[in-house]
Amino acid sequence: MRDTPLTIERLTRDLRDAAALLSDREARFLVDYYYIIQEDRKRSGNQVKSMEDSEEPHVLISFFFSQHKMIENQLKYALDRYSETKPIGRWMKSIFSVGPVISAGMMAHIDINKAETAGDIWRFGGVDPTKKWPKETKRPWNAELKTLIWKIGETFRLFSGDERCYYGQLYRERKVKEVFENDRGDNSYRAINEFLPKHAAKKKKSESYYYYKEGKFPPMHVDAMARRWAAKMFISHVHEVWRTMEGLPVPRPYILTEDHGHAHKIPPPNWPWDDPGPRWRV
Repeated sequence: MRDTPLTIERLTRDLRDAAALLSDREARFLVDYYYIIQEDRKRSGNQVKSMEDSEEPHVLISFFFSQHKMIENQLKYALDRYSETKPIGRWMKSIFSVGPVISAGMMAHIDINKAETAGDIWRFGGVDPTKKWPKETKRPWNAELKTLIWKIGETFRLFSGDERCYYGQLYRERKVKEVFENDRGDNSYRAINEFLPKHAAKKKKSESYYYYKEGKFPPMHVDAMARRWAAKMFISHVHEVWRTMEGLPVPRPYILTEDHGHAHKIPPPNWPWDDPGPRWRV
């Protein structure tokens, strides 16, 4: 036990030198591992708390829980260093609620030279509703990127109560629109013909079943639509800013919002941007 702090310190010094040299493949692994460790830490935290309510946890259990948090912080530190190696990573981190893990994940998963449009990224990330996955065929999208996009939308929801969160505010505005259209019956065809049969086949009818039966999406479905839209808006902006930084052609954006019948572009936040450069020598 006495040697533990020294071991952690040596690891930190190694990361300071090596983190900036991570390959995209290695960074993808660490992003995925970070979220695994984070979920384990949350689950362990809940278990430790339940023990505290009844009795003091064993010192060994508390020790292992603290190790989860330590490793999580070390991974975040490494990914922060990696995200500093490119201007796009530094720009993403300039946006409130977008941290080093999300920034590193976007950098590691996307080849901006191949992504000519934002739609290319949506399809690669499995959030293009027109892209279907026929049975007995290879998955037509990247599962890890799809998970990351889900987490991006969830992050915007969690921070939406803070006015500094640009995409959180877009999420809230979009949700108002989605709720209104859902109540108006705009989703009735899909609710009855696409989602109702899936829920009707289950022996135990869920709460969602009764919403679909009435031709509406359940609240969680509506919320997911708003989160996904906000995440796609973020991706569209990342695509635009990143391609501009690299001197690549940027097509006319096609994520638009309508105001009194007129469509207009939603601009990226903090752009144009005065890049302060990396915080560390990379």
